[in-house]
Amino acid sequence: MTGIVFDIQRFSLHDGPGIRTTVFLKGCPLKCIWCHNPESIKPLPQLGYRPEKCTSCMICIHACPNLVHDATHKLHTMDFTKCKFSGNCIQACPSDALWQIGREISSEEIMDEVIKDQQYYENSGGGMTLSGGEPMLQFSFTLELLKKAKEHKISTCIETSGYAAKEKFAVLLPLTDLFLFDYKATGEDIHKTLTGVGQDVILSNLDFLAQNGARIVLRCPLIPGINDQIEHLQAVSLLSQKYQSIEAVEILPYHDYAKGKWVQVGKTNLLKEMPSASLEDKDLWTEKLLNMGCVKLV
Repeated sequence: MTGIVFDIQRFSLHDGPGIRTTVFLKGCPLKCIWCHNPESIKPLPQLGYRPEKCTSCMICIHACPNLVHDATHKLHTMDFTKCKFSGNCIQACPSDALWQIGREISSEEIMDEVIKDQQYYENSGGGMTLSGGEPMLQFSFTLELLKKAKEHKISTCIETSGYAAKEKFAVLLPLTDLFLFDYKATGEDIHKTLTGVGQDVILSNLDFLAQNGARIVLRCPLIPGINDQIEHLQAVSLLSQKYQSIEAVEILPYHDYAKGKWVQVGKTNLLKEMPSASLEDKDLWTEKLLNMGCVKLV
C-alpha cells in the first residue's frame, strides 16, 4: 500500500514521548489561519518555490506546458492555480528554486526508515508518530502503518485534529498508544472561522476516545488575540478535568517560522504580520489555566 508523504523526521522530540520518528502525511480538511505546515493541506504532490534561490533565468517558462510561470517586468511570477504538476519546470530549473512537495511512498519503505531507530525507541519510550496534515485523511494508509508498527512492537502515536468519522477512530484506537489531540478554538462559529470546519464532530470524537480508554494529550495552539480568550482557556481547563483519559494539556504558542512556507506554495498568509508569541504570553496563559484548575498542564 502507498500513501502521500511530505516528510519523515527521525530523532523527533516534540511529537510524543521519547525519541520518535514522525511521518508527515499530506492532506488536511482544515484550513487553520495559523497553519505552520501549509504545504501539508493539499493531499497530492505539489510544486514548491524558493524565491530566494530564483535567478530569474526564465527557463521554467519554456519548460512548463501549463503557463504557470511568467516574466512580466522581467520578474519571475507564478500562478499556482494553473499547475497540473507535470514536474517539467522542476527538472529544468538550474538553481533548485523549484521542488516537489510530497511523494508517493509504500508502507514498507516507511517502516524501513522507522525500524532503523528501534533501539532508541526502546531506551527512551519513544516510537512512531503519524502527523500531517491530518493522518485520518489517508485512513487506509494510516491503518497499514499502525499495523506494521505493532508487528515490530513499536509504540504508536497519532497527531490529529479530531475531524474525521468516528468509525475510523474506533478502528485505529486499539492500534494507537497515544493521541495528540488538537483543541484549537471554543464555539462552533469561531472554530469554523479560524479553521474552516465546525467543532461538533471534533468534540464528539474527543468524547468517544476518552470514554473508550484512549490515552490523550490535549494540544492547544494559542495565538495572541486570536484564540486566547478567557472562554477558550476555561473550556480547555474543563476538558482536562472532565476526562481522566486526558493525561496532559500542552500549550503550543504561535510561532512565525512558517511565514516563508506560505510563499513557497503560493498561498496567502493571513497572519503574516503576527509575531511569535512571547515567553510572557505563555507564562500568562499558563497562570490563567492553572488558576482555572488545569492541573494536567505541561
